[in-house]
Amino acid sequence: MKIGLFGVNMGQEDAPASLLPLVAKVEKLGFESVWTGEHVMIPLEYGSRYPFNSSGKVSIPPEGHFSDPLVTLSFIAAHTTRLRLGTGINLLPQSNPLLLAKQVASLDFLSGGRLLLGLGVGWLAEEFQAMGVPFAGRGKRFDDYLTAMKKVWSGEVVDHNSEFLQWQGFKSYPLPSQKPHPPIIIGGHSRAALQRTAVMGDGWFAFAKDAGELAQMLVQLRGAAEVAGRDPASIEITTLWRQFSDGMAGLEAYRELGVARLLVPLGLLARGNLEENLARLHEEILSKLSPSPAADAVR
Repeated sequence: MKIGLFGVNMGQEDAPASLLPLVAKVEKLGFESVWTGEHVMIPLEYGSRYPFNSSGKVSIPPEGHFSDPLVTLSFIAAHTTRLRLGTGINLLPQSNPLLLAKQVASLDFLSGGRLLLGLGVGWLAEEFQAMGVPFAGRGKRFDDYLTAMKKVWSGEVVDHNSEFLQWQGFKSYPLPSQKPHPPIIIGGHSRAALQRTAVMGDGWFAFAKDAGELAQMLVQLRGAAEVAGRDPASIEITTLWRQFSDGMAGLEAYRELGVARLLVPLGLLARGNLEENLARLHEEILSKLSPSPAADAVR
């Protein structure tokens, strides 16, 4: 089981002073990865419904710090040697896909192949509007953009003409260190997101509240994989682990479901004394896990 830390770019007002000591600590303690989320802005008022909690609202207020995920991960990459760098998740349809492909390749190249690229379609219509991108049809746009980005990462001459893009006759270097590209981890709980994961993803990012909810979603994901003619076991499962205080017993419940990676939310871990909570997590969980192959590969 791999253990990651989720939310290192969210709500961290003291990040210029605190982020580097934090990532140095979690790397030393044996965390496999650190993860970001993405929102360019949070409206003061919005009608869109956040799909991953009952309130329908994100927990960070409009004034909350939400540093750019790739900038944050680049900063972390420059000061670490082993930690994997995860986006959980970046909103592909509201991005420029050629620029994002360049940024992804550059970060993976400069970090020695440590990027885990989590992508999703997005839910906040008001953010799309502010970015000047249509909200409608974002799923179709996602599929086309990802197909086109993989061509950029191939190193071959890029030709891609579609409803959304007209690319002809170019190459873009550097290429990602990981071949053929960083793992594509697709987020979302909708039927379309699960189908997209089965067809286009290397892994799936779940925002499940607990193992019971995740088990129900995995039934749907595995069904989508079978329809796509894919072995469900080939999809690496990453999920938030809000109940990390349950210790190894809780971890085993997720392992039995086939989960490969559990992400501890920094916001929950920081309640109380962060240093003490990290030490307890190491003593009760991390010290009992063998080093992950992925971590060893980038030592």
